Order: sequence, then C-alpha cells, then structure tokens
Amino acid sequence: MYDISSQFDETQYFGPTPEIGVAVFDENDEPITRVEKSFGCLRSYDPNQRWHENSPPFLYWSIRDFAHAYRSMLATPSAVAENIIAIVEEYNNKKPPMPLLTSFSAEEVRKQAAASTQRFAEGNSLSILDGIFMAIKDDIDCYPHPSKSGTSWLHNARVVKNDAVCVSRLRSCGVILIGKANMHELGMGTTGNNPIHGTTRNPHSFDRYTGGSSSGPAALIASGLCSAAVGTDGGGSIRIPSSLCGIVGLKATYGRIDMKGSVCDCGTVEVSSPLAATVEDAMIVYAAMAGSSLDDRISLRPSPICLPDLSSANSSDVLRSMRLGKYSEWFNDVYSTEISSKCEDILNRLAEIFGCSITEIVLPELHEMQTAHVVSIGSESLCALNPDCEDGRDTELSLDTQVSLALFRSFTAADYVAAQRLRRRIMYYYMEAFKKVDIIVTPTTGCLSGRSNDTIFPYMPSLASPGNSLLQKCLDESCGLGMIKKGFLLACS
Repeated sequence: MYDISSQFDETQYFGPTPEIGVAVFDENDEPITRVEKSFGCLRSYDPNQRWHENSPPFLYWSIRDFAHAYRSMLATPSAVAENIIAIVEEYNNKKPPMPLLTSFSAEEVRKQAAASTQRFAEGNSLSILDGIFMAIKDDIDCYPHPSKSGTSWLHNARVVKNDAVCVSRLRSCGVILIGKANMHELGMGTTGNNPIHGTTRNPHSFDRYTGGSSSGPAALIASGLCSAAVGTDGGGSIRIPSSLCGIVGLKATYGRIDMKGSVCDCGTVEVSSPLAATVEDAMIVYAAMAGSSLDDRISLRPSPICLPDLSSANSSDVLRSMRLGKYSEWFNDVYSTEISSKCEDILNRLAEIFGCSITEIVLPELHEMQTAHVVSIGSESLCALNPDCEDGRDTELSLDTQVSLALFRSFTAADYVAAQRLRRRIMYYYMEAFKKVDIIVTPTTGCLSGRSNDTIFPYMPSLASPGNSLLQKCLDESCGLGMIKKGFLLACS
C-alpha cells in the first residue's frame, strides 16, 4: 500500500489565514465567557416574531425564547420543570412506554430549577444558558445519575463520581440537567432499538425508529421537552437521529471537546457534541462545551475554537463565496431517491438564493474507508470493554450487541494498523478536494426513518462515517443535508 504520510503537509491546507465571517474563541476562556461571546455571533432577537397570538400550535422554543421568558417574568425555570416532569412521567406510563430517559429524578430537577429561579429573582443569572433544560446521553457522566450506556450492568462496573468535563462546563453556565437519555446499547447500532430499557420512538411517528445511537437526546428535542442535549458520535450517532427526528446535530472535530468522563473516552473516532432544536442553539451549546483536553492540545495542536458570525454584515458575502463540493456517485447512493432529490433541491436553493457555487468532485475509495472505520471503531470499542467482557458480562448484552462484539474480536492487530494507514491515505484525497471547495455535501442518511421490519438500516451510517474515519484537525459534520468542512460547520436541517 502506498503511504503518503511523509508527503502530507497540513500547513498547505490549514494556514494562518483567518476565515471571513468567523468569530474566534480562546480555549482558556471560561465557558460562561464563551457563551456570552457566542451570543454576539447571533442575529438580533425579536420576541414579537415568536411571542404572538398567531403562533403555531407546536413551536420549538429556543434557548433565547426561554431566556426572554425568564427575564421578562413570563415564566420561571421551576414552572417549566413541573411541565417537563409531568410529560416525562406521562411518557413512562404509556402502553407501550416511550422511555426517553434511563435515569430521571424529579426531585433533582426541581432542586436545580429552584436554584435557577432564585438567581433570576435576585437578578444574578449565570448566562443565557441559565434555566435551560438539557439531557445527557447515557454514556456521558452526569452526577448523581449512573452511566449505563444502554446496558443493564455497566453502571455497577463503572461508578460515576463526577460530571464529565463537557457536562461540568454546561452546569457552570446554569444548565438544568434533567437526566440520562436513552440510547442504543453501547452505541453499537443506528436504530436506537434497546430491548433492555425500551426503545425510544420517533416523536413525529411513534411506529418509526429515531435512529441511533443518540436516540434519547434526539427524541427529547424533537418532542419539545428540551432545547438541546448532549450526545456522542463515533460513526453518525448524533447526526443520524438528528436527521430522522428533524432537528440539528453537530459532530465536532475530533479532540475539539474534552471526552474525559465519557464511557468512550479513548480511541480515535468518538466525540461528544450537541444536538439542538435550532442552528443557533447548537452554536451556543457548542461554545459552552468546547475545549480540548491538555493531552489533545499537545498532541493534536487544534486550531482555535470558532463560530460563524451570523450577525456580521458580511455574512451574505461569505455565503456567496462558499464553494460546495458534490460527489454525485456518493450523493446519490441512497435507498430512497426522494432523499437525494430533496437534497438536490436544497443545493439548488443555496445556489439561487445565496449564490453558492456547486462543484463536482471525486472522492476515491469510499468503500475502503467504510471498512477502515468499522475496523477502527470496533477494535477501539472492544479494547475499552475487554475488562468487563472477560468477567462474562458480555453474555448479559442484547443479541445484536453480542454479534457486533464477535465481529470485532475477529479483527487482528494487523487489521487495525492497516485501517489507520487507509484513513491517512484517504484523508489525502479529501484534502485535495478541499483545494477546490470549502464544504463537501451529502445527504446525512440514505434512508427515511424505518420500522422494525425494514431492511434499510445499512443505509443509515454509510454517508455519516467519513466524518469520524478521517483524521483530526479537519472535519465537522452535521444533520439534514450532511456537510463536511475544514473547521467549524454551520449545521442545517
């Protein structure tokens, strides 16, 4: 195999020239400071456009909607908490139940909400995120809740004593954490089906899957209970359910958000990132969560945290100069042509309304990249689970998870090394494409949300995994119309 690593020079792709229309943040800033700066990147907020008697019967209330309501004394976090508690309990009592959360304490939610309500009464709110309700995926630590990672036993082998780093950053901004959101067991699936805790159903159609593995976070937002949530993504686990549930999901660049305190806090493909009802909400939550670990700062030397400056007078000019790359063979590799046709319509609208240019590109060895991804994520997942699996706990996993682990055990050390060489090689092809375009666009999933008897599930991750397989410092990806970009990506749904 030809090894291009000795010829690859990242500086020719990631030079010091700053992007136009982008706000840069200091990693050393406190989360509250970054959130305040992110607020300055947003367009002006007009409550009259949201708060009026002709508002639609169902509306995704955004972070700024809640912030306005709290500061205008139209609502309090405690009042919102009571509504959320009632709905969660109602969902749990449905037949069959709709288990959005694997760990939930009404008392804990009320306690956090009361503290936030008092801060607002005293005029001492912490940030625009104060009083905002969020859920945390079950494989990210959120004290005092256990981290089960969708299993029946992992919380007994791995006791939670503190928040994960990204969760503690959100808590410091005043976020109210409602509990641990359901997920596909150990993240090893794209449907969200969980026979142990129950399967979270799609709020838009209860007989359909949410997609996975961040099924609970996506369903909580799609049902209107939370403005945002935190998930993990090793091969599409945030973007797939975000797409199928009609919300916004962001896969941050590898190493951009500190993974300490997550079940999958090692390896080279997994990231923690936000899911949200709107693009603006995803930006605000990302600003609070972002920040590399010290080890990643030393080894990866990440570029500065940045957000698109939507308030800039030059934002329209930035869109006009945007070059979108499309590889038609990949773009059209879908189960339902309705998806590729709709995404084609979106591209045409971006060109017509904003003046974006669309360029045809070629990305070789896509199937080889998907194989390299399976070997990488499978080997790294197995490595993390081996101590527990050796104790015989793997027999307590669901059958589909046991099948995945059996496949992963067939990989050799030579297979893993070869996969890493392939990833480096294929990264070169993407960097060559980025000489011609700023963003690579594809559908996020190759199929619509399915039912339990559908055979379309292999089409779910096929378009999402490249964002995880390619090496660090180059890629962010999101939901709806999937996009891969050098640096931060403005998500779209």
